[in-house]
Amino acid sequence: MFRFQSIVYFRFPFHSLKIETQAMSRRTMALLSQWSSRVFSVDLDGETVYFKFHDNQPGKGRKEVQQCMFGNVQKDARYYSLLVSSGDKINTARFHWKLKDKLLTDLPAECRFSPMYSFLPSVRDSLVRGYFLQAASPESSATTERLLRQWLQLDHPLLVCSYVHEDDKNAPRWIQSLWNHDQNHEIVPSEPPQYHPATLNLINSDVFYSVQAAREVFEKCADIIPEAASVLELLPCASDVEARSKPDFPVIVLEGLDATGKTTLSESLRDVLKATLLRSPPPCLTPWRARFDQEPPILRRAFYALGNYITAQEIYREASKTPVILDRFWHSTAAYAIATAVSGPVSDLPAEDSELYRWPDDLPQPNLVVLLTLDPEERKRRLKGRGQGETEEEHELDLNQLFRLRVDEAYKRISGPTCISVDASSSAEQVLQQVLLLIKAKCHL
Repeated sequence: MFRFQSIVYFRFPFHSLKIETQAMSRRTMALLSQWSSRVFSVDLDGETVYFKFHDNQPGKGRKEVQQCMFGNVQKDARYYSLLVSSGDKINTARFHWKLKDKLLTDLPAECRFSPMYSFLPSVRDSLVRGYFLQAASPESSATTERLLRQWLQLDHPLLVCSYVHEDDKNAPRWIQSLWNHDQNHEIVPSEPPQYHPATLNLINSDVFYSVQAAREVFEKCADIIPEAASVLELLPCASDVEARSKPDFPVIVLEGLDATGKTTLSESLRDVLKATLLRSPPPCLTPWRARFDQEPPILRRAFYALGNYITAQEIYREASKTPVILDRFWHSTAAYAIATAVSGPVSDLPAEDSELYRWPDDLPQPNLVVLLTLDPEERKRRLKGRGQGETEEEHELDLNQLFRLRVDEAYKRISGPTCISVDASSSAEQVLQQVLLLIKAKCHL
């Protein structure tokens, strides 16, 4: 049977992680008031299952539930979920991030868990994240339920759900039961949304569209992450940003995955054009990069967004004297963020004309963006030739073809300006000459 068992308040021994009780209570009550309208999704073994409450039409959808809800139901298996919600998205994100480690540590070894979402279709910022738990035996189920009931007594906001299959031969069904609120709901499969539900919460959570939005994230966490204050000190003041005009000389951005030849090409262009070569994120952020790579997406993405604005200061300064060649910029920041947040096939990405691909109004637009492309096998061969350690993103690109396709497609959809693809499989000199022709046509250099 499928039971949704309860809203809980939950505290782990997470140092410096605070959520105000009043704020999380308001958020919890708001979610409860919307509950009958929400859609839920679970990632199970590479397949996403969507479900919702039954619409009270007798028998409708029950056959499909039996066949599709969670695949082959194991007799002794039990299913649970945890959805994290509070009024503060930064602390919610950090709590959700740390909850994964807690589940890995405390759950029985045979209890599996996978990502889960709850959302209101087409409603921006309505996404709630969590995890779906599968306990394979009565013993692991008993341990899991004991942990969940302990967490019910504590004060972090969790929606704790359990799911039970009722094997009635006339009307087999799944039941969701809300703990502590005396509510039982039958659930049925739901049509998938047009785009991945994560797209509802991308704006200024995974992709930032102004320096102020990214700055606010770091200001809110500066008291618990001292490195955030150090990054903020490097940012320009708001009046400086507003006063800037278009750079005098062209700004040319080189984008592409590692080992596509960006470094070689950027250095050649610098020499030929007598240009200034810059990189994003800028070297001044290197001491804190590993620190923020360990944080949840909202903090990690805000860090890289702020890196673009720090680089923008250098662009304005240098482009008043010479052309500027830039090794990566906002296209990389946005493309990787979107491709990471939106799991699944390329069709799950936001529509091509989505506002998610728009260039930030307060960031200087380059005159030309060149996207270097390379056959995956050739790129892998070049990476091995470097003899360098593989980054986490490179590891994901290597293992997950869908992720690589999403990154490639997100690059191509970003406007302001759009990328012009250049095949980097030719010799370095041939690639250089091809890009110089583009610069001559687009930038009149």
